[in-house]
Amino acid sequence: MKLIFLGADHEVTGSCHYMSVGKKHILVDYGMEQGVNTFENEPLPVSESMIDYVFLTHAHIDHSGMLPLLYARGFRGQVFATDATAALCSIMLRDCAHIQMMEAEWKNRKAQRSESIAAVEPLYTMEDAEGVIKRIVPCHYGSEVQVCDEVKIRFTDIGHLLGSASIEVWLTEDSITKKVVFSGDIGNKNQPLLKNPALTKEADYVVMESTYGNRLHSTERPDFVTELAAILKETFDRGGNVVIPSFAVGRTQEILYFLRKIKVDRLVKGHERFPVYVDSPLAVEATGIFEENRWECFGEEAMELVREGINPISFAGLKLAITSEESKEINFIDTPKVIISASGMCEAGRIRHHLKHNLWRPECTILFVGYQAIGTLGRSIVEGAEEVRLFGESIQVRAQIKQLVGMSGHADKDGLIEWISGFEEKPRKVFVVHGEDSVCISFTECLKMEYGHHAYAPYSGTVFNLASGKLEYEAEPIPVKKKGKSAVAAGVYARLLAAAQRLLALVQKKDGMPNKEAAKFADQINSLCDKYQ
Repeated sequence: MKLIFLGADHEVTGSCHYMSVGKKHILVDYGMEQGVNTFENEPLPVSESMIDYVFLTHAHIDHSGMLPLLYARGFRGQVFATDATAALCSIMLRDCAHIQMMEAEWKNRKAQRSESIAAVEPLYTMEDAEGVIKRIVPCHYGSEVQVCDEVKIRFTDIGHLLGSASIEVWLTEDSITKKVVFSGDIGNKNQPLLKNPALTKEADYVVMESTYGNRLHSTERPDFVTELAAILKETFDRGGNVVIPSFAVGRTQEILYFLRKIKVDRLVKGHERFPVYVDSPLAVEATGIFEENRWECFGEEAMELVREGINPISFAGLKLAITSEESKEINFIDTPKVIISASGMCEAGRIRHHLKHNLWRPECTILFVGYQAIGTLGRSIVEGAEEVRLFGESIQVRAQIKQLVGMSGHADKDGLIEWISGFEEKPRKVFVVHGEDSVCISFTECLKMEYGHHAYAPYSGTVFNLASGKLEYEAEPIPVKKKGKSAVAAGVYARLLAAAQRLLALVQKKDGMPNKEAAKFADQINSLCDKYQ
């Protein structure tokens, strides 16, 4: 019965934890790394085809984005997630696959123009995304799910994103049962749309995030409506556009909530009928999923509007851009407007086109409304870059750069402390993950020195024995080194290797099958080998 830390250890993105119990192999999240990768991550301790289950805390790509690659490399198990997370993943993973394929196509066209012969393969394809989506098992909040004889789980609303959850996991082996609670990303309190994070009463071990473990949000709830209205008026008076790089799922819907109130209360004097463009097919679909799950997931503030028959994230003047043609037309409309587009860190998607058209215009405002990871284009702009490169072209940064400070879906230090203090008895050990290196260290020390927790911040590769309660291997930080091309098997050949691993895993799982069936299976494998030898 083991717990191995693989991703988002002393880093913020790429969440992944591995557990084994009996002969079962489990992942909790399998996320994509975004921005700068500081430390090397250990690979999965078993082949992808050996993984039986994935427990998914929420749909954000840094927690779910590698699931299609898991499928491409042979995973055929089940992915357990809440109902809303399952619905969001059905669009987000497809969107991520689309971006992977489009970027590979663009790089290959660029390589052809420069007479480069190195072809770029997408990390995974739409077929891979579709494949893993079919493996998702939707679960209700608060319901105990018996996954198998050795494993039971329960999802609890953690208030970070629609469908986000902390996950209670009961593991049983040799008559010993241990309970591990994974916090997922703990939500900020008093958000406009979502409920506050729910607490969990008991656990043997806790794995918790620490994203904002070194900062405090304002003690008073920021008046985002008034602040946003002022930014809109100043920009529109100059004749410019307000461009908002926004996460398509979660943050976009919050911004729509604020804009609806600004519209209804006519707070932008002289520009009351300003148009708002949501230029993201993913955001449009996600907004529909928010509406479908409002009864289970919305907080009291939003539900007051719902009970009055008011859609809290829709209003007159809201325009949705779906096709690429509709997206391109936006920048040829002279009317001052709001453009909300993904991705929130400006690393991919349509937002990069809108930045190209608006960054150089001093009358415009680029308004950031979310966390910008180190190494992302968004972080560079926020930190004062005077020039950036977009689509191979240098663009001067002349627009006003502003942020809605305090607008966060993550709990601050006090919120994290409140959550871990909600356990009736202190867990035997608290593992601190999902935070930048210095934050993980400082928050762990805070838990130990100020609150008496047995806290520890593992690096990737650390192995903990859940049955004995002891560390089996304490990994050291390994700074990332640039990998040579020869170190990575690419494209179709990589899929062939994955298929071979899946076949080996299948054979290993069939130990004890009837002799006649095993002999027939062996003959089929040998026949296939003879064909290609």
